[in-house]
Amino acid sequence: MKKLLTFLLLVLVASCKTKSFEENSNKEANAKVIKGDTVKIANEDIEYEVTIIDAGFTTWLYTRAFPRGYHSLTFLESKNQMYVQEWNARVLQPQRYDSSLYEMQINYDPTIRYGYEVNYLIYNYMIYFQNTYKQRLWGIVPSR
Repeated sequence: MKKLLTFLLLVLVASCKTKSFEENSNKEANAKVIKGDTVKIANEDIEYEVTIIDAGFTTWLYTRAFPRGYHSLTFLESKNQMYVQEWNARVLQPQRYDSSLYEMQINYDPTIRYGYEVNYLIYNYMIYFQNTYKQRLWGIVPSR
């Protein structure tokens, strides 16, 4: 069973299928650019997929983001948890926050091991989003 979750211009498809972290940690997701400014990361073995469609994100990812491996998986997971928690709070307050920026909630479950690539992509989109749209979701935002 797969769930399709859309938020702003980021789509996360996650299955309810679970595997052990050790089994998943050795499987790398495949990242590829499709149709201009669309980045897709898929790992069929654990059935998670992230697709980001946002003008400028692909260029930003390849030119300004820290390289893969710079941050640990633990770092990315903890940052994503905080960013997503604040994002979801803003979705629920359309009278206070621009509903064109925060359209839908993100179903990011910190108990699920999405793997490095999925967390890397979500983290970098959150940094890109905050810098591009002059938002501050949580803490100090790298200017990269």
